[in-house]
This record gives sequence, structure tokens and C-alpha cells, in this order.
Amino acid sequence: MAQLSRDDEAFGGPLMSVEQASVRAAGLAAPVTGVETLPLGLADGRVLAEAVIAGLDLPPFANSAVDGYAVRFADLAPAGETALALAGRIAAGADAAGVATAGVAVRVFTGAPMPAGADTVFMQEDVTVEAGCVRLPAGLKRGANARPAGEDIAAGEQAFAAGHRLRPQDIGLLAALGLTQVTVRRRPRVAIFSTGDELTEPGQPLGPAAIYDANRSLLAAMVARAGAEVLDLGILRDEPDSLAKRLGEAAQACDLVLTSGGVSTGEEDHVKTALARAGSLDFWRIGIKPGRPVAMGVIGKTPLGTTPFVGLPGNPVAVFVTFAFVARPLLARLAGTEHRAPAALPVRLGFPYRKKEGRREYVRVALSPGDDGVMVARKHAQDGAGVLTSLTRTDGLVEMADDWTTIAEGTLAPFYAYAGLLG
Repeated sequence: MAQLSRDDEAFGGPLMSVEQASVRAAGLAAPVTGVETLPLGLADGRVLAEAVIAGLDLPPFANSAVDGYAVRFADLAPAGETALALAGRIAAGADAAGVATAGVAVRVFTGAPMPAGADTVFMQEDVTVEAGCVRLPAGLKRGANARPAGEDIAAGEQAFAAGHRLRPQDIGLLAALGLTQVTVRRRPRVAIFSTGDELTEPGQPLGPAAIYDANRSLLAAMVARAGAEVLDLGILRDEPDSLAKRLGEAAQACDLVLTSGGVSTGEEDHVKTALARAGSLDFWRIGIKPGRPVAMGVIGKTPLGTTPFVGLPGNPVAVFVTFAFVARPLLARLAGTEHRAPAALPVRLGFPYRKKEGRREYVRVALSPGDDGVMVARKHAQDGAGVLTSLTRTDGLVEMADDWTTIAEGTLAPFYAYAGLLG
């Protein structure tokens, strides 16, 4: 897209960096109050309201990690093969009490409790069994193939801190500790609007010069993946008075008001004016492309009772990028958890690129294997901020740093997979 004006001239001053914007955005909010107790099956993605302390050792008893033969390491010959009589058999779930181990080998299976005194297990494929005797090769270390009680986590140890967002693997650990429910913070409630007279609800007849509203559906899905509840409040028309009124009403019922469109410098971009009436504007110019105009502030005239507000750009790709890199830290703060920046992997650019200094740019790319084992990023042919297929037909975003200007093909650059950006 051709651009004749300078960013700082068009937007009234220097652009804020992405890091500065995300920090200031998070600073607009405080963690939500209120907790609830949920069964484990409903707790994935929720934020713990209190620390979880292990109530038992995991595993609760010493057990075998393999199918094999349990012995006392002290009974093994210092060098060469050891022959021990085979005495006893313990399956998983069986009671090992009373099984003798001195000077003998005991047949055990994966997960079976270790008999008292035994501390080492030989894998069954490494031994020879003949006439009630087990021949054990040399070289195995004390404790091999045996899992001590508490190896995973010990009773009294903190399993998770308050503020931790639960993942499927965390749910598994909680179940292994015998828990059936956890206490979590309530989800932040996020009101979502789209703005613009040109927008039509999907499913309705499409008038002349009208487009269907894609941003609200996109944002609702991203907000839900970030762990918040969505209140879809529809389309806001380009009317300053009604905008301010509806923003104020939304702020009474939600923890965050999120809009798209209406935050640029056009004559019909009224969201900034409406925010000034309903609350106060914190900032709205960020050095990011696609994106740039992002309005943030609070709704409410008093120091207490204010609700954070985020006004994202109107183009859907800009909505996706600015939400991922600027708004998600704010949602994490509201949820009472720490925002973890998405991990970036190095890829080799399969295209040259030019950009302005002082602005971070995110380029939509598809990946393919390179000859040297490094993935090669191919730029999508259509990179306009309104081209939704540039998101659906690519694998993620390549980040062009603020101080880069002329980037040669073959340069290594950070790549963010969409899965990581969506939480």
C-alpha cells in the first residue's frame, strides 16, 4: 500500500513501541475479583485463585518403571555377572508386603510396588532366566529403573502458585494428586463492539457499499481463547453521542470494553471523541504494522470504578495483530495471571523486504523446509490489512524489528506461529 505522509506527521508525534504499549495497556487494569470452585473437567484454561499444595507423594510409593526383576544393589557382584534365585512376583496394584528380597531377585511389572529393601530393577530383556535363577549383567547403576516415592512431587510441595493458568497437563497432575475440584478466579467479562455505518450483520441482506462484520466474530473467538467471557453488543454506528452513551453502559456490566474501527484520523472516526466524553484517553498511536491507531483509556469519570477500554483498528488483520501483541497482556492482567509473551522461532526469509525505521512490522508468511534444515518463510502475495485470507492461508507472522529498514532475502527473523499467538 502506497503511503505519502510520514507516520509521525499523520498521527501527531512519535509512535509508541509495542512493548511500551503492552505495558501501559496492562497498567489500565486490576485483576478481577470473585472466585468459584469448579470440577477438574471444567477447569482447563482457568486461573487458580489460590496455591495448590500436594497432599501426598507422587508416586505415593516406590515402584518399578519397567517390566523386569527387582534386586538389592548390595547383592550384586562388584564385577561380572550375578546369579540370584528368583523368588516372588509382584504385579501392578499388588501388595508387596512380606516379599523377601535379601539375596534374591523378584519378578516385577511396570508400576508394581518395590518390595522392601529392593532398590534397583533390571529390564527383562537384559537378563537370562533359567531353572529358577536369574543371571544379571554387570554395569547397572544403583536405583536404575526404580521410581522412588515423591519422585514427581513430594507431599507438602507447591504444585501450582495462585495466578497459574491451568493447562491440560496441569489438570492431569491435579487428578494424580487426588483432587476433584479447584478454586479459580472468575473470568473477566469483555464487551465487544464493532463500529461503522458500512457494517452489516452476517446473515442479513447486504446493501450497496456495505460489508459483513467480520471483526466482532474474530475478536470474540480471540477473547474466548484468552480465557474471558464475551458479551457481544453488536455494531456501533458513527454517531458520537450514541457512541459515548453505549460505551458508558457497557462499562457498567463488564471488566473491559473492546471495539474495532473508528480510531483513526478520519472525519467519521468518532471513537476517540466518544471515549473522551465517557472517560479518558490514555494513548492511541503505536509503532506497529498492521495496526498503528490503537486507542486505549478508561471509561468513567472518577478514579474508582473505571473500566479499561481498547479501541482496535478497523481492518481485520490489524485487529488480529494488535490484539495478539497489545491487548492480550491487558486481558492476562484482568484474569489475575502473568502474561507470557509468545515464543518466537528463527526462520529464513524467502523474500527481501523494506520498511520504515521506528516501526515494528508483522508479515504473514507460510513456511516450507529449507535445504539447510531451517524453515523458509514465504510472504503471502496479498498483504493488505483487510485481506483475511492472508491469515487463513499462512502459518504465522514474521517480525521485522523496529530498527530494520532494508532486509535481504535469507535473513534470519523471528517467527510467531498463530497457535502461540492465540494462547
